[in-house]
Amino acid sequence: MTSQVDQSAAVDGSDGEDGPESATRSGVGARPAKPIRRLDRVIIRFAGDSGDGMQLTGDRFTSETASFGNDLSTLPNFPAEIRAPAGTLPGVSSFQLHFADHDILTPGDAPNVLVAMNPAALKANLADLPRGAEIIVNTDEFTKRALAKVGYGADPLGDGSLDAYHLHRVPLTTLTLEALKDSGLARKDAERAKNMFALGLLSWMYHRPTHGTEAFLRQKFAKKPAIAEANITAFKAGWNFGETTEDFAVSYEIPPARLPAGTYRNISGNLALSYGLIAAGERSGLPLFLGSYPITPASDILHELSRHKNFGVRTFQAEDEIAGIGAALGAAFGGALGVTTTSGPGVALKSETIGLAVSLELPLLVVDIQRGGPSTGLPTKTEQADLLQAMFGRNGEAPVPIVAPATPAECFDAALEAARIAITYRTPVFLLSDGYLANGSEPWRIPSVDELPDLAVEFAAGPNHVLPDGSPAFWPYKRDPQTLARPWAVPGTPGLEHRIGGIEKQDGTGNISYDPANHDFMVRTRQAKIDGITVPDLDVDDPDHDARVLVLGWGSTYGPITAAVRRLRADGATVAQAHLRHLNPFPANLGAVLRSYEKVIVPEMNLGQLALLLRARYLVDAQSYNQVRGLPFKAAQLADVLLAAIGTLEGDQQ
Repeated sequence: MTSQVDQSAAVDGSDGEDGPESATRSGVGARPAKPIRRLDRVIIRFAGDSGDGMQLTGDRFTSETASFGNDLSTLPNFPAEIRAPAGTLPGVSSFQLHFADHDILTPGDAPNVLVAMNPAALKANLADLPRGAEIIVNTDEFTKRALAKVGYGADPLGDGSLDAYHLHRVPLTTLTLEALKDSGLARKDAERAKNMFALGLLSWMYHRPTHGTEAFLRQKFAKKPAIAEANITAFKAGWNFGETTEDFAVSYEIPPARLPAGTYRNISGNLALSYGLIAAGERSGLPLFLGSYPITPASDILHELSRHKNFGVRTFQAEDEIAGIGAALGAAFGGALGVTTTSGPGVALKSETIGLAVSLELPLLVVDIQRGGPSTGLPTKTEQADLLQAMFGRNGEAPVPIVAPATPAECFDAALEAARIAITYRTPVFLLSDGYLANGSEPWRIPSVDELPDLAVEFAAGPNHVLPDGSPAFWPYKRDPQTLARPWAVPGTPGLEHRIGGIEKQDGTGNISYDPANHDFMVRTRQAKIDGITVPDLDVDDPDHDARVLVLGWGSTYGPITAAVRRLRADGATVAQAHLRHLNPFPANLGAVLRSYEKVIVPEMNLGQLALLLRARYLVDAQSYNQVRGLPFKAAQLADVLLAAIGTLEGDQQ
């Protein structure tokens, strides 16, 4: 879904004001009879069983919101089990969407609206709701058996426990069946459309466009037109229910956001990363080869790249993690842009081959979509606890560059940057994303081709050395004096035959060498090559240049940290912010930045891995704030932590 954004478009930033009753909305129906209240933002969470289609419902609402022009951020949250027992707390799946008429950074701390398809969904999410939030419940599912299954002794819809909220009791199943009574579908099939009824209702409440969803349903169920029309009928019935029922007296309008001019589409982190890899292949002129073994939450990259053979992409679903990276490294040896994708447990299995790539000095992209660990851990939950594994998780001295995107859209740029480093310096490169970025989405301005970097490769074409007797020779480890990269010779090129393997090589010749001095030299040279990689200086956001506290993050903590900093500054507090995209090597000015602030706070979704590296490298008292709950930070909690740090310094000064 793409949309054009005009930079000069007017935006109404009013909050909580009733709008003109004569306003029209895009969608089913013509002119609304109910008053419209304008808001600047809203947070909605859809929740139900894994089989209730909450991810699809949230995704469709998100797509229509993106096409409308709002800024948005999403947080899908689903169980690891393929299908947990219906109606149980472990089986609850949810999708949260934050959209606004201005730039936003997170999926929101607390929902303004909860759509609960059953008692389990209500109980699992109620603690996250603020007082006054709206709750839409499917009353048909609140049976004695369903209530008992999740530990409700009494029906919460009637015992007064929800009096602090605006409760809307909607028999979604009954209304859906009534709308589809003439469809000819069996009752079970008709019931499945209740998520589309809920989507239609929410689309009415927030003036979302509807034509895109209708087209999507017809395409998705093209081979089952009766199912497609049933879902569309349920969707329209939900929209009309909102328009006619007295339970919903007001609808809401969130105007489009003012964004830089361009063509936008909603994009998830994994999709952006896939497109970035394809772009890297095109800009380098290399065939793209993915060797991968399916693992949550990285599998979507394999699925997406397999669709793009027209761009010279080859995907290989290997029998295991080791075979996947082995094939990718073989492709790199053969002159392709080799990529392997995985999550934390798979990185552990790939570590020996990553070490081999370090020794061979061949370009290879290792994409790690981090998840909760250790071991199998939390497959569908987010974490950023693989940093030390990426930095040191190999035998011997085996340095590897590390790039970490900060947002879902930035995964596109991170893929291009990782490819640039790998190709230029002939090295494997880690790209550290995580489940939050991978599954979350936001608007992405589609770049023009001429905005993309030139990654053209120059392969070795002939001899590069002259022997003492004057005869020409090819030395596979003769290095570029600027980058220390060795030549990349495509197998089969006449005269460029050379040895390959993991045993230490002699400098220059590439012959096997056990000489201690040579090994010391090669180890230090490989380290110097990584240390010498050109990366941008760290950009510090310190508007008044008088902050005493710096908050430093990496990866997906960018959104919550930035939202927290905005809150503090709006309240008059002074705090500086910086965010690392390159974690090995660090930016050249990082040490100077750290030493220029009295206190450095490092929020991480681990137990302090970046802080450990900073303290060791720069001898600064970087203070950790850590969380390993499988969920991203909330902006409010980070704001409280930073405010306390600022207050401590101010108290010391007094």
